[in-house]
Amino acid sequence: MTQGENYYCDCANLEFYGKHCEIPTFMKKIKLFLKPSQSTLHNLLTSKKWLWNIVNSVPFLANAVMKKVYTMRSDMIDSPPTYTSEHEYITVDANFNYSVYTRTLPPVPKECPTPMGVWGKKVLPPAEDIVKAFFIRKEFIPEPLGTSALFPYFAQHFTHMFFKTDLKKGPQFQWGGHGVDVSHVYGKDRDSENNLRSFKDGKLKFQIIDGEEWPPLTSEADVPMGYPKGMEKTKQFALGHSFFGLLPGLFMYGTIWLREHNRVCDILKKEHPEWNDERLFQTAKLVILGRETIKIVIEDYVKHLSNYNYDLIFNPELLFGEPFQYQNRIALEFNHLYHWHPLMPDEINISGTMYNLKEFMFHPELVVKHGMRNFVDSLSKQRAGLFGPRNHGPVTIPVVTELIKHGRTLRLQSFNQYRKRFDMEPIKSFEELTGKY
Repeated sequence: MTQGENYYCDCANLEFYGKHCEIPTFMKKIKLFLKPSQSTLHNLLTSKKWLWNIVNSVPFLANAVMKKVYTMRSDMIDSPPTYTSEHEYITVDANFNYSVYTRTLPPVPKECPTPMGVWGKKVLPPAEDIVKAFFIRKEFIPEPLGTSALFPYFAQHFTHMFFKTDLKKGPQFQWGGHGVDVSHVYGKDRDSENNLRSFKDGKLKFQIIDGEEWPPLTSEADVPMGYPKGMEKTKQFALGHSFFGLLPGLFMYGTIWLREHNRVCDILKKEHPEWNDERLFQTAKLVILGRETIKIVIEDYVKHLSNYNYDLIFNPELLFGEPFQYQNRIALEFNHLYHWHPLMPDEINISGTMYNLKEFMFHPELVVKHGMRNFVDSLSKQRAGLFGPRNHGPVTIPVVTELIKHGRTLRLQSFNQYRKRFDMEPIKSFEELTGKY
């Protein structure tokens, strides 16, 4: 509430009071005292392996922990969503406009004295200077936990079904859905899906090369793809996402899911010979989404990311009877931080042949050349890079430069503001954040 220079904040339902809603009530103080910090929870889950071995081996204990993980994580996010990049305050548009990313925190108001609000310099250094000082790789730094080069491609392949930034309009705009909808396998809309379907036994179109099943060419499946002009027609494969023909690692995963869909169709047809093409296709799509994609993401991908000693479980039945928001919206900050390009090494070794990233890009046919088994095996044996400072290779430098510029255009709030949003203590120095580098 404002009146000239005087104002006070409306603290209704916040369990805080004061001019800035900064003073917790007595009961809130007790809750905050009893509530473990984020760092305490993380340390608990990544240590005491003996304890988690016991929990993992006792189903009712494992289920109880997983149910708590589900609800705690969902409670961290506002639902319905509250902010977009267009306004510094809550709007109806934040909930109903699916063409934009939502925001966890509103943009810094334009009238603030500095880009960070009231902190920091009034004029930020050029993004290129920041990249030169903090991001350029001088020597490849491997990821210390043993993450393989398969991992960044899986991350990119999975997240591109909901990270679909429409840069023609601006970094706050999005051209796809906001959930795990396997559109990266089946296409962005019904027309693309139909063009990828064979309409026989529920299967997707494919071709056989050297005895292996591969995606069809765009001449056989007319879907939008982002191939550069002049690329040979015999190398233009048709996939569910327009970007996936540009990197062999993404083409690899696209092919794996194509094969898996058709394999599931064979099993379903054997079990249900009376089912028609449509039911076989739709049921296989459900299997790929729920029984495979989400299960792999939670139990393998997120488990590896978190480094928890607790074995994460995909079991949606744990939430039956619980208040839970099943609708999903992608936050701009989530898209912004998911730029993990330091994971990519400078060179890729496929069956003894070395490719730098420039030789690797725009060549999906390399997977066909080496064969799926050899290609997957080679990536699984190669170490990914450390996600940290001074580990961006030359090919990805333009990406991180644009990312910094987008963050400024979108007026993202400071790192400490996000720490406070998630009940974490603000840091007081860069050394506290990174250690002595």
